Amino acid sequence: MIEIVPAIDIMGGRCVRLTKGDYTSTKVYDASPLDMSLQYADSGVRRIHMVDLDGASEARPINLHTLEQIAVRSGLEIEWGGGIADADALKSAFDAGATQTIVGSVAALKPELFRAWLLGFGAEKILLGSDVRNETVAVKGWRECAALTVSEQINLFLPNGLKYVICTDISRDGMLQGPSFELYRRLQEEFPQVVFTASGGISSMDDIVRLDELGMPKVIVGKAIYEGRISLEDIRKWSLNG
Repeated sequence: MIEIVPAIDIMGGRCVRLTKGDYTSTKVYDASPLDMSLQYADSGVRRIHMVDLDGASEARPINLHTLEQIAVRSGLEIEWGGGIADADALKSAFDAGATQTIVGSVAALKPELFRAWLLGFGAEKILLGSDVRNETVAVKGWRECAALTVSEQINLFLPNGLKYVICTDISRDGMLQGPSFELYRRLQEEFPQVVFTASGGISSMDDIVRLDELGMPKVIVGKAIYEGRISLEDIRKWSLNG
């Protein structure tokens, strides 16, 4: 059964959501990141997806104190991304309590460095964040595009043990119009050895059921929770059945 991974995007110490990665479209929610993480823990999830949007914008981690708080208080496994631009940033995220780190721009722009991290830290701890627009990889907070497709990027790192890929369709992120089912179906067929996480566009439990039927291992859910389209009770029931 597909694993639901709730998302917590942080800006200025608050939970926010963007639309299509556009910082001018920021919507701030009342709940604090710590409160949300504790609610998710109570709902039976074991992992959350956290993105330091301030860090992504500044190209350095900004909200590590929040990560540390949540790691200590919630007991959840944490995927952490945003601003991981060098080895010091990577180590600081792990030191603050990240279980895994999500690396996007470095993987696209400095593949040798990402390859070294995969080999040095281990494929279990390094997630490739492949954020795509028309299947072309986007970088630097989704503001620029790299000269490679998601498939080309995955092929670069398979020889180095790449195991986990979070693929976000930017055109659907925050839109609540459903995910890119065909993209994920094709990627799974092309790379059966990779554990994919679907991200972007999840609007309802029906979307999650359909992704589960496609065999997707994991799905990130963010705005649909904050907007009340997927409830904590929905997540609790799904987690109990998993």
